[in-house]
Amino acid sequence: MTSTDSASSVSGPIWSAKIFDGSWRTAAAGGTLDVTAPATGEVVATVGAATAGDVGTSVATARAAQRAWARRSYAERAQVFIKASALLAADPDRIVRWLVPESGSGQGKAQFEVGLLVAELNEAAALTSEPYGELLRSSKPRLSAVRRVPLGVVGVISPFNFPAILALRSVAPALAAGNAVILKPDPRTPVSGGLALAELFADAGLPEGLLHVLPGGADVGEALVAHPDVPCISFTGSTPAGRAIGTAAAPLLKKVHLELGGNNALLVLPDADLEAAASAGAWGSFLHQGQICMATGRHLVHASQAAGYAALLAEKANSIPVGDPTDPANPLGPVIDERQRDRIHSIVTRSVEQGAELAAGGTYEGLFYRPTVLTGVPPASPAFAEEVFGPVAPVVAYETVDEAIDIINASEHGLSVSILTGNHFAAWELADRIESGAVHINDQTVDDEAVAPFGGTKASGTGGRFGGKASLDTFSEVQWITAQAHIERYPF
Repeated sequence: MTSTDSASSVSGPIWSAKIFDGSWRTAAAGGTLDVTAPATGEVVATVGAATAGDVGTSVATARAAQRAWARRSYAERAQVFIKASALLAADPDRIVRWLVPESGSGQGKAQFEVGLLVAELNEAAALTSEPYGELLRSSKPRLSAVRRVPLGVVGVISPFNFPAILALRSVAPALAAGNAVILKPDPRTPVSGGLALAELFADAGLPEGLLHVLPGGADVGEALVAHPDVPCISFTGSTPAGRAIGTAAAPLLKKVHLELGGNNALLVLPDADLEAAASAGAWGSFLHQGQICMATGRHLVHASQAAGYAALLAEKANSIPVGDPTDPANPLGPVIDERQRDRIHSIVTRSVEQGAELAAGGTYEGLFYRPTVLTGVPPASPAFAEEVFGPVAPVVAYETVDEAIDIINASEHGLSVSILTGNHFAAWELADRIESGAVHINDQTVDDEAVAPFGGTKASGTGGRFGGKASLDTFSEVQWITAQAHIERYPF
């Protein structure tokens, strides 16, 4: 029986009305925060609400715990991640049961996200034994080397959409590299985005004080960014919020890793299988109600095929059930809240007013927004120019491949691009001309693996990459060290 099950059978989850600072405690000043299911409006959990004052307490505890953690052998650190992975693989429901109501995740999406968590934990275990330096040549008779050392305390600010993996992909490698972590999850998803992960690590034997989870508002994030003893901030979220964090952190000379928004293009070349392309496009735009930074925001299709592609895409959009995700029959659930729903609908209606045509969707009930297909989308319309972050698929016709590449590169974003074609070698060459952190040939834009370096260019991100050895660059510092047999003598 997991600690969640045993605690729930008597008085609720172990984290109920609590924050986590290495142990579960009541937030003295912040009180509590209700977690509401967007599908039903029901309060599904109550957690502790941290304040800016809790940040200072956690930083002090984390700094003290980090030093001992960094001195542990890689095998000891790896064992924590190995056990956490095994616990989660044996009981995925410890996260799934919160992802579904809390973030509006469909059952399939929630299971997929847990699979990503297991992979991330396994990769973190492997990261502990990666070579952490290299020998350098020197003009002097000495040993010269460069090695990676922990940063100390890493602050992580994570979003609501894929709350568990978008927190863990910072938390796990940062811990593996020998750091302590203070995590501020989105207040709409504090359980699957933080507290359930803390419980998992506690069950796996992570020493006390290394991981802190502080659910709260913007004031908690601001305090984390401003604290002088948090040398690194890892933020995943919108581009405007990322710019604000970068601006606040710059005078403090912090290491800032920003993984931000995207307006990602799916380029359908004239030789592509149109039915397969529409399937990939539907997944890219509609998965998790389009609330993914990598979601397909623009479908670029050759003018000779645009109408046929849009018809296939609209057919798929109309056939997808949308409803309460606790029912496995509904692959798509609600958007996160009314503000986001209204923003999506405003983008759709304003784009139609500016000349786009509605081929499917464009309607909603409560927070359930129908998968939407727009055709003839003007370049200046919001559905084309902005990141929608909703289940909206704008279809845009192009005449030449050069024109399509210009359209892709004109965006301020550069996160993920897809090229669908019958000639993948030609697409490989085409990728050289695309300004994007990722290019996927014959797949859609939503793709990430724990072993691959992930991040964007331009307004989609800066400061480092997630995944594999790239995580060491992000969550450690370089130290040059030399040693020679005798004290060097100088003229003085």
